[in-house]
Amino acid sequence: MTLFGIMGAGGFAREVMPVADEMLAQGFDKYELVFVTTAGSADRINGKLVISEAEFLNHPGDKRYSCAIADSALRRKIDTQMTAAEVRPFTIAAVDHLSLTHNDIGEGAILCPFTTVTANARIGRHFHANLYSYVAHDCEIGHFVTFAPNVHCNGRVVIEDDVYVGAGAMIRHGSEDAPLVIGRGAVIGMGAVVTRSVAAGETVVGNPAAPIRRR
Repeated sequence: MTLFGIMGAGGFAREVMPVADEMLAQGFDKYELVFVTTAGSADRINGKLVISEAEFLNHPGDKRYSCAIADSALRRKIDTQMTAAEVRPFTIAAVDHLSLTHNDIGEGAILCPFTTVTANARIGRHFHANLYSYVAHDCEIGHFVTFAPNVHCNGRVVIEDDVYVGAGAMIRHGSEDAPLVIGRGAVIGMGAVVTRSVAAGETVVGNPAAPIRRR
């Protein structure tokens, strides 16, 4: 029996847990699905056992993990730890998630209900697409990228590693010769309308999105 661990026990992890349960039930006769936290506990959250990272890693049988934590740096740290322990991630995809055609989505993605990846998109490891988000054609998305709910990412956009895109943000389409680029570690504010490329590490807000000016 395979042990599947959801790393974290916060709000997003609790939202993801039933999505994972429904998906796994369609592919496995027997499995165990648990929350995994730094300390663990003997308690249950929403009916699921909470165990520590040490307990998870010491489990003698087959085990897989998914990291339901928004912070990309923490996701990277956990990924490094699990890779060293030879534990592979698994992708969580809601039964109503749509991946339409010729997409390449890396391991460890969390694809929540009502999300869509359309055509010819390339997406790195540990991508989060929260409720009602979409990725359109010919996008290239790096590792550890987070979409909050209802993100609209239109075609021919390049999003580099560790980018966070806030709820309701819209990213204008690029072109084949000049894709719109969101640089590594950038933050797109909630409800922002991104009409031009964003530099690495920059935080942009508003409509049209502009960098936050520090006093």
